[in-house]
Amino acid sequence: MGLTGGIASGKSTITRLLASMGCLTVDADSIVAELYRPGQAGHRALVANYGPSILRADQTIDRTLLADLAFASESSARQLNALIHPLVRQEEDRLSAAEAARHPNRDRIFVVEATLLIEAGNLDRYDCIVVVDLDPETQLERAEARGMSRAEAARRMSHQMAREKRLLHADYILDNSGDAAAAERQTRRLYEFLQHDLDEKKKQGALQKKTPRRMGGA
Repeated sequence: MGLTGGIASGKSTITRLLASMGCLTVDADSIVAELYRPGQAGHRALVANYGPSILRADQTIDRTLLADLAFASESSARQLNALIHPLVRQEEDRLSAAEAARHPNRDRIFVVEATLLIEAGNLDRYDCIVVVDLDPETQLERAEARGMSRAEAARRMSHQMAREKRLLHADYILDNSGDAAAAERQTRRLYEFLQHDLDEKKKQGALQKKTPRRMGGA
């Protein structure tokens, strides 16, 4: 299962709740951070493509500078995605295979959380897509509460996929505009649907595309 959403939507909170319910969860953004470390494949690919000017004095990637370069246009964003996302997918596959090897007779929901999950393409890798959703004003308020300026949060939102377009890809929409208790209730409901989907896949070998289900909200 792929899980995504805009900045400050609460993706990580929902992922942690799913983990507490028994899902195997992977944070693709954390994989990217590891790939960016000196000596790693992502670091080598970025330096080869953008040159040493993207490095700080300690040889780590200047991610702010990289973002400015990568998101200057759609084509430059696609270029970065083409460099990094195949490496991320390799690591996701490795983690999934390792889990299967450790527990060959265990069925478990595997959740990949990623900010750019839809933008990265290859959506057919996932049996379903969950979008954590909330209105833009609440996004901005939560980003500010995390210490980000409103202007910076708005800038980052402008570089992400539009909310309406993101929702077009959703099999499940989890409205996360409420409080922590509401988030937990809706995540538990989502988990029940996912378990049903897992049972359906075991019986039929595949899931049928259906009208998106919304957890909470209007």
